[in-house]
Amino acid sequence: MAAASSSDYNGCGAESNEANSKWLDAHYDPMANIHTFSACLALADLHGDGEYKDRIDPLTLKEMLESIRETAEEPLSIQSLRFLQLELSEMEAFVNQHKSNSIKRQTVITTMTTLKKNLADEDAVSCLVLGTENKELLVLDPEAFTILAKMSLPSVPVFLEVSGQFDVEFRLAAACRNGNIYILRRDSKHPKYCIELNAQPVGLIRVHKVLVVGSTQDSLHGFTHKGKKLWTVQMPAAILTMNLLEQHSRGLQAVMTGLANGEVRIYRDKALLNVIHTPDAVTSLCFGRYGREDNTLIVTTRGGGLIIKILKRTAVFVEGGSEVGPPPAQAMKLNVPRKTRLYVDQTLREREAGTAMHRAFQTDLYLLRLRAARAYLQALESSLSPVSATAREPLKLHAVVSIWVQGLGPTFKLTLHLQNTSTARPVLGLLVCCLYNEALYSLPRAFFKVPLLVPGLNYPLETFVESLSNKGISDIIKVLVLREGQSAPLLSAHVNMPGSEGLAAA
Repeated sequence: MAAASSSDYNGCGAESNEANSKWLDAHYDPMANIHTFSACLALADLHGDGEYKDRIDPLTLKEMLESIRETAEEPLSIQSLRFLQLELSEMEAFVNQHKSNSIKRQTVITTMTTLKKNLADEDAVSCLVLGTENKELLVLDPEAFTILAKMSLPSVPVFLEVSGQFDVEFRLAAACRNGNIYILRRDSKHPKYCIELNAQPVGLIRVHKVLVVGSTQDSLHGFTHKGKKLWTVQMPAAILTMNLLEQHSRGLQAVMTGLANGEVRIYRDKALLNVIHTPDAVTSLCFGRYGREDNTLIVTTRGGGLIIKILKRTAVFVEGGSEVGPPPAQAMKLNVPRKTRLYVDQTLREREAGTAMHRAFQTDLYLLRLRAARAYLQALESSLSPVSATAREPLKLHAVVSIWVQGLGPTFKLTLHLQNTSTARPVLGLLVCCLYNEALYSLPRAFFKVPLLVPGLNYPLETFVESLSNKGISDIIKVLVLREGQSAPLLSAHVNMPGSEGLAAA
């Protein structure tokens, strides 16, 4: 089937416009009837002619390729759209045919990947890493199918990521059914590090030295190989599949996530690089070389559709979104009201008398500062502040008035809270004096001595105030804190007394 034009591919939203997209629409077949997963798809050179045409499982062993060539009824090519899809049961059957006596026949394979033996021999076939229902990881020799390494896990593995070489040093990251990710090294039989997730993993991808994990909580998480969380990104929909996007020409590695809302989002760390819209939910992703194009994206959808996109050679991924330039909110037009005649007249006045207006503003500002400084100085000299301004007498005063109704006339209870704000030195020899209008109020204790003040404690000092006026008139009572032998007060507070409602009613 020939490649469909961008007009035929009308379900891809904004990305169908190739002029503004980083991708070319190479092919779209909604009736391809391909139902598979990202772990069961790959681009490879099956015929050895340098043309990457066919989709196969990541098992790229020589024996498997020979078996495929012998059993295939017709050449496997993109032209006939016969893509080889290997489910886990078929992988298990293939491996069982080559099992040695050291591998049990009833072993069920849950996941698998490949591991380089070394970098010295480029033609050497990679080792096969299997995860089994027995909570084990097996590293198999690619030719003899003997066990090279065996590791145990606390749970059944479902996703595997491998880095390094088997003959030198390698690390295995296994996402398991218990919601944890375990990190193992070459010389370890048991996990060395454990990453505990809050939900079940739906994908595991390694980008450089960062493990990117997708969870069922619609979020991506980045971890180091020692289990330290680096970042978290929330997705707009559920994550269905994940895979690696590696652009060798630009040295770019990113994570592709297929979402249930039909989006394919590409992230580098937590930065969004690109968004691709598809007509259906994405079930599998694969990026690599196809034919003569090094950067091709293969997408399958939930309904069995097949989408092939080619990355433009001039495309550059920019962090912060799929488009270069200012954010879309910057282009929104503000609802600015129309200019009235008063606004225009005031603008002309400010333009003509700008210098005079600035001088008047500065004059008023200087006067305000001068009045504030004078008021502050007067408060310090007359001790009107409730907090002491000298370090020799670190005190703080707070006054509270309570109303006690006794008979027809109210009696007020005045409570003074005095606190020594010093860190270690007590205060002794203080007096409290109350100044009031004797025609309005009567105080049985207008002058009394303060006990020893321990640093940090709050001392309540109480006295009663009786209202003498029957007209509901109120006044201010001044409370002064004095030092014995000194006339200037240390602290002062003005208490606004409430009106006497009882005598006024009588």
